[in-house]
Amino acid sequence: MAQENLDVHKKNRFYKILLTMLFFIITIVVLFPIISLLGASLRPPSDLMRSGLTLFFNLSDLNFNNYLSIFSENGSQYWRWYINSLAISGILIVLSLFFSSMVGYALAVYRFKGNRLIFLLVLFILMVPFEILMLPLYQMMINLDLINTYFAVILPLIVAPIAVFFFRQYAVGLPKELMESARMDGCSEYGIFFRIMAPLMGPSFAAMAILQGLTSWNNFLWPLVVLRSNDMFTLPIGLATLITPYGNNYELLFAGSVLTIIPIIVLFLFFQRFFISGLTVGGVKG
Repeated sequence: MAQENLDVHKKNRFYKILLTMLFFIITIVVLFPIISLLGASLRPPSDLMRSGLTLFFNLSDLNFNNYLSIFSENGSQYWRWYINSLAISGILIVLSLFFSSMVGYALAVYRFKGNRLIFLLVLFILMVPFEILMLPLYQMMINLDLINTYFAVILPLIVAPIAVFFFRQYAVGLPKELMESARMDGCSEYGIFFRIMAPLMGPSFAAMAILQGLTSWNNFLWPLVVLRSNDMFTLPIGLATLITPYGNNYELLFAGSVLTIIPIIVLFLFFQRFFISGLTVGGVKG
């Protein structure tokens, strides 16, 4: 019996070591682009032109000159793009959470004519690629005279189908007894949502804040379509303009790309305690 327990223990230990090695290899593969980017941001532009992105480079060549160029006069345009992306992403996260949560909540707790039809339309739009919707949206922005404005970037993305679906699935599981008790106490429907239900939906707000923030921060195609002037560009577009047939500003490109990751990391760390629970509960209820 003792020998059998010893064999089982050795077998389990072997599997644990094997899984640890497997996950370590997967982690290295996943982190390879970030490690390469970080290394490239510390290498001289001449070395980048000669060797490209690689993990094998001379450690003595590493320096912070590329980052210093961002904080010099050459990087003034970069910080303009950074502020543009922060402003657009911040506004979009707040407005998207506000309107999408109200729409999803209404579809979950109220029964009215056309409720299921509206929800089916949300699912349908969710399945349609955004590239198909760009042309009518672009024409709408022209008619509203919003081309080359922040509103053109923000307005079409305020009510995101994925956010509406997620909030609806989460709100389906909210206790209806609290709503009835609040109505008996004379609370309005808006009061029920903002004072009672919205705090209960905290994990879903955190999960959607991360997903919507990541989507907005990395959004390239739609801002590229509606923005015209260099001062209005967001970070993805601005960094793309650094690579041209007439010259490549690698030191600003790679160092700027590393700094671009910081807001997303901060956003995730701020909401990460609610992220997993929000995705799990919102994904299985309803």
